[in-house]
Amino acid sequence: MSAFSVENVNQIFGSGTARVHVLHDINFEAESGTLSLIMGPSGSGKTTFLTIVGGLLTPTSGTVTVNGIDYNQRSKKQRDALRLDAIGFVLQAYHLLPYLTVADQFTLVDKVKPKNNLSKEELNAVLEKLGIKNLLHKYPSELSSGQQQRVAIARALYPDPAIILADEPTAALDGPRVKVVGSLLKSLAIDHHKAVVVVTHDSRLIEFTDHLYEMRDGVLTKQPITKE
Repeated sequence: MSAFSVENVNQIFGSGTARVHVLHDINFEAESGTLSLIMGPSGSGKTTFLTIVGGLLTPTSGTVTVNGIDYNQRSKKQRDALRLDAIGFVLQAYHLLPYLTVADQFTLVDKVKPKNNLSKEELNAVLEKLGIKNLLHKYPSELSSGQQQRVAIARALYPDPAIILADEPTAALDGPRVKVVGSLLKSLAIDHHKAVVVVTHDSRLIEFTDHLYEMRDGVLTKQPITKE
């Protein structure tokens, strides 16, 4: 079943001589239970695409449908509620609050969204798999960039969203950690029936994907998957 779809989306910034056509007639669909990988160089439109899918940016034209309802039919309040309940973001900027310990980052989620988060046992399993269970009492400033990235991934997964949107989730990770994160995202898609979409430069994630796309100059095309 389709978790969300994008139809004929265009994104244009600026006007006149400053006009930039970032996305060109994008069509895309993500099904629950699958992991989709979107690869492409910097400036190709990958992050803009993810921002539109997540409801943070309204496209110049086209439609984005989540759970069968077009974003344009939702109020701002309804979009905010949808992001809180159904969409998990793993962004390049980790957005960890510097004055909260790792444990407190999850407590804050509980305050914003008190229900339907991962159980304590489920969260512990995620922390264990990501190798950060021993960091719960550390502050972000005490963590390496790779550790911060793994904490940000765990925090995005904690609300148990139906859709996971990840922007370069393995950028700061070494090979073994890439495999851990890749297998975790794959497991979330298959075992927990989530729609996972990752935009990345990292070809090491191809072995985990169900659908591979290339974004180049704002044009999205599906690619054959060649796994080593």
